[in-house]
Amino acid sequence: RLASPVEDIDAQSPKKQGTAGTKAAKLKSPKKSPAKNLKFVGAHVSASGGLEHAVQRAVDIGARSFALFLRSQRQWASKPLTQETAQRFRKACREHGFAPHHILPHGSYLLNCGSPDPEVLEKSRATLIDELKRCEMLGLVYYNFHPGSTCGTITREECMDKIAESINQAHKETTYVISVIENMCKQGHTIGGDFHELRGIIDRVKNKSRIGVCLDTCHAFAAGYDLSTEEGFEGMMQDFESIVGLSYLKAVHLNDSRGKLGSQLDRHENVGRGNIGLAGFRRIMADPRLDHIPMVLETPGTDHAGEISLLNEMCSA
Repeated sequence: RLASPVEDIDAQSPKKQGTAGTKAAKLKSPKKSPAKNLKFVGAHVSASGGLEHAVQRAVDIGARSFALFLRSQRQWASKPLTQETAQRFRKACREHGFAPHHILPHGSYLLNCGSPDPEVLEKSRATLIDELKRCEMLGLVYYNFHPGSTCGTITREECMDKIAESINQAHKETTYVISVIENMCKQGHTIGGDFHELRGIIDRVKNKSRIGVCLDTCHAFAAGYDLSTEEGFEGMMQDFESIVGLSYLKAVHLNDSRGKLGSQLDRHENVGRGNIGLAGFRRIMADPRLDHIPMVLETPGTDHAGEISLLNEMCSA
């Protein structure tokens, strides 16, 4: 049996959404070679059975980038990553041509690096350090996670202080991995739905070369940016550039939105089936500011080959 730090990784993508997953499976298409364009489209894939199997699953759907969980995202405790597993993962990536900067490990949903609860904060910080160390063992350069939440008991500024302090501590314990925080949808007490909050965290991080942002299209739409229109998309990109800075944009999560514009609902939908729509994604795929970075699907269903093919066709249209 293969040694693996991840024994119970969910085979679904991070945002499985009930029956929509079954419908999404109809998009399945035959295995094909990756596209040849400037967009590196992929999906979140299962690491069940061993991290190296995630690489083959990405290959099977024609992905040029991919995301995965490095350990269970349902519990704090996790088996250590062995050198044998790390070596198998590195070998698989080399064999299939996946560069480190096109792989986007996703952090546990248990993480709250801005938590007002001392116990949760301590566990979150220990997990953050552990996952960054796993990235370094695997030769990866990015680690993507949701910033955190005030839980309604501290101010947003205090929460950003804690998040940045968590990142700074993790950076002291590791060497080079870039912490990639994600824009959120303004739901509840979460931090990061406003680009100014992402900038606030970046400003507090000491090593600016080790902090970046992943831009989630569903979250942005739910937060109020109308990505179904040219004006809305350009407004988002201009705001990101002026507030955060394009140099910090390291990745994109390609998700349509079930929720309406500004709904603050984190409800992912398959590309073209939600309120962003196909025209919105054509615009995204045509934008040169998004060239060369991982663009990862987190849409319902276990097979994303059809969506990847659809998005790549938009690049050549």
